[in-house]
Amino acid sequence: MNGLPDRLLPGQPYPLGASWDGSGINFAVFSADAEKIELCLFDAPGKRETRRLSLPECTDQVWHGYLPHAQLGQLYGYRAYGPYEPARGLRFNPNKLLLDPYARRLVGNLHWSDTLYGYRVGSQRLDLSFDRRDSATSMPRCVAVDSAMSWGDDRPPRVPWSRTVLYEAHLRGLTMLHPDIPAGDRGTFAGLGHPRVIEHLLRLGITAVELLPAHALVNERALVDRQLRNYWGYNSIAFFAPEPRYLSDGGLGEIRSAVRRLHAAGIELILDVVYNHTAEGGELGPTLCFRGLDNRSYYRLLPGEERRCINDTGCGNTLNLSHPRVIQLVLDSLRYWVETFHIDGFRFDLCTTLGREPGGFNPDGAFFSALRQDPLLSQVKLIAEPWDIGPGGYQLGRHPAGLAEWNDRFRDDVRRYWRGDIGVRGALASRLHGSGDFFDHHKRRAWSSVNFVTAHDGLTLDDLVSYTQKNNLANGEDNRDGHPDNLSTNSGVEGPSDDPAILARRAALKRALLTTLLCAQGTPMLLAGDEFGRSQGGNNNAYCQDNKTSWIDWSLAATAAGQELQAYVARLAAVRAAHPSLRGAHFLHGLDQPLPGLPDIAWFDEHGAPMTEQAWQDGNGRCVVLRRAVADAGQVDISLLLLNASEERHGFQLSEPRFDWRVCLDSAAPLAPERALQGAAVEVGAHAAMLLVASAAVSAP
Repeated sequence: MNGLPDRLLPGQPYPLGASWDGSGINFAVFSADAEKIELCLFDAPGKRETRRLSLPECTDQVWHGYLPHAQLGQLYGYRAYGPYEPARGLRFNPNKLLLDPYARRLVGNLHWSDTLYGYRVGSQRLDLSFDRRDSATSMPRCVAVDSAMSWGDDRPPRVPWSRTVLYEAHLRGLTMLHPDIPAGDRGTFAGLGHPRVIEHLLRLGITAVELLPAHALVNERALVDRQLRNYWGYNSIAFFAPEPRYLSDGGLGEIRSAVRRLHAAGIELILDVVYNHTAEGGELGPTLCFRGLDNRSYYRLLPGEERRCINDTGCGNTLNLSHPRVIQLVLDSLRYWVETFHIDGFRFDLCTTLGREPGGFNPDGAFFSALRQDPLLSQVKLIAEPWDIGPGGYQLGRHPAGLAEWNDRFRDDVRRYWRGDIGVRGALASRLHGSGDFFDHHKRRAWSSVNFVTAHDGLTLDDLVSYTQKNNLANGEDNRDGHPDNLSTNSGVEGPSDDPAILARRAALKRALLTTLLCAQGTPMLLAGDEFGRSQGGNNNAYCQDNKTSWIDWSLAATAAGQELQAYVARLAAVRAAHPSLRGAHFLHGLDQPLPGLPDIAWFDEHGAPMTEQAWQDGNGRCVVLRRAVADAGQVDISLLLLNASEERHGFQLSEPRFDWRVCLDSAAPLAPERALQGAAVEVGAHAAMLLVASAAVSAP
C-alpha cells in the first residue's frame, strides 16, 4: 500500500489524534478499559479498508503508534477490543468502526443501518445480543490533516464586553437565500465571509456573530426517516472537525478566510458548542466513537445500573465532565478552535451539565476551574446556557465569574411587559438593571447577563407579535414539540394580516421590544433576520427545518418595512455605543452621585414621582421611567428611558433635576431625527419607548 509498513512504530502518546510530522503520522487515542485498539486505513475514496494495524503501545491509558511514510489526507478510523458487558458499562465491539475523538476532518456521510449498533437490534437481551456485523460501510472516515495556518497580520478585535452587540445566526440559514452570494458559497463559511454579509453586519452595529453549532454532527435516525435533518446542529459527534456541508471546497482554510475578513471589519466570531452530550444518544443508541472506545469514562452512567446512561441533557447521554480525560478532550477542542481558527469565544449549550459533579452542579467544579485558569481560554468570550433538564438544572446567575449567561428571565419579563400583563413592572426593572438580582454578586459585571427577546429556540420577533399558538406541524410530531406558552400576542389576528391597524400595532411592539433590549444593561443579542421581519410561520422549534422555514429571506430586507426596521436597529446600536449610561459594565445601586443630587440610577412613574413600594406593587401600572447617570471622560452621560406599554398615548412629566434633554429615540417615530425637548413634559405613544439624553461636566472635587 504505497510503501506503508505492515506494523506501527511505538510513536508517542501526545498529542492525541493524528499528527503529521512531514515523514509520517502519529496516532494516539485514549481508552482506559480497552484490551487492544486497531488503526484502520482506507483507500483514497474511502470505500475500501486496506489495512488494520494494532497500536503497539499504551502509555497512561493512551494507545499510540507511528505510521512512517503516511501522508496528509490519509483516511482512517479505529476498532476497539475489550469486554462487551453492558451491565458494567463496557460496550466494546471491534465490528464497529469508530471515529477518532480528535479527528480534525471527516469525509463521507453516516448512513443509518442496524449495523451501527453494538447489540442486535430487536433483541430482548441487550447484554447477550452482541452484534457481529461490520459497520464500516455506514460510517464516515477520519482524515489526517495539517492544521497549521498562516495568519499574517490578523488581529482579533477584542471588543470589550460592555461594547458587545451579539448577532445569533445559523451558518447555513444566514446565506442560503442571499442573492449576492455565489450559489456554491451559500450556507458555508465562505458565505459568512462574503463582503455583503459583513457590510450588513457593520450597518447594524454588530460586534460579534454567534453561530449555532458548526462541529460535525449526526442527523438523528428518526429525522432521516421523516425525510428531515438536524438543522440547528445540537447533535455533535466530532468536537474538532467542522460539519462538512459548511465548507464550500472541503478545505479548512475557508474558515480562516472568513474569520480574517470578520476581524478586519472589527467583528468577532463566537461558536455555539455542544460538550454536554454526543450524537450516540442513550444506551440504545449507535456505537460511533466514544461509546465504543470507553463508554464508562466518556459518559455518566447510572450508579448500580451502569447499562443505562444518565440523561441530564434530554438527548440520551451526558458527557462525564468529572473525568480528567473528558475535561482534556473539551479543553483541547476549545484551544484548537482558538489557536487554529482564531475563534473569539464560545457559547456552551446546556452549560449546567459541564459543571455537574457527583454531588450535583458545582460552579467551582473541575471543568470550570480548568477553563478559568487556562491562559488562552480564559481570555476569550465565554457564554453559558445556564440550564439543563437534570435535577437542579436551572442555574441562572450561578455560573462562575468570567462567564456571561443567556438570560431567559430577561426574555420572558420583557415579553410579558409589552404584551400588557399585569404586575410586571418590578420584574422589568430588574431586567433593565442587568438582572442584578441574579448576577450582582462575586464581583460579577452587568455584562454577565446576555439579554435577548428572541433566539433560535422559539419564535422570531415577527412571529412573536403575530402568533399566540405554535405552528410546528411540519416537524412531524403532531405539534407536540416546542414550548406551548410563548408569551406572545397577535393583535387580534393569528398569523399574517393585511389590516393596516394590526400591522401598525405589530410594528410598534417590535420596535418597543428592540428598544428595551438595546437600552438595558447587559449584553444584547439579536436574532438574525429579526432586523427586517423574518418569519418562521409560527414554528417555535424549527430544529429540523433545513429549508425556507428557517433560512433568512433576504428579500424582506428590500421592502419598505424591512428597510425602516433595519435603520431603526442600526440607530439603536449606534445610540448604545455613544452613551455609556446605556452600556455600563458595573451595576448601579443609586448610591453614587456623578453630580450632586443625581444618583447613578433612579426610577420614576409617569408623573415624575419616584417609584414607591406601593407603585411597584400596582399591577395595573403600564408606564415606568428609568434614569441613569454615568461619568465618562470628564462628562456625565445621563439618559431617561420612558416606557409605555398601554394601549393609548400617555403624557410623562419629567423628574427633577432639569436638564437640557434631547429626544434621542422614539420608537413611535422611528425615522424622526434627534430633537431638543421643550418643556418639562413629553407624550409617549402607545406600545412605545422613548429615550432622552443629556450631558453635564463632572463637578470638580
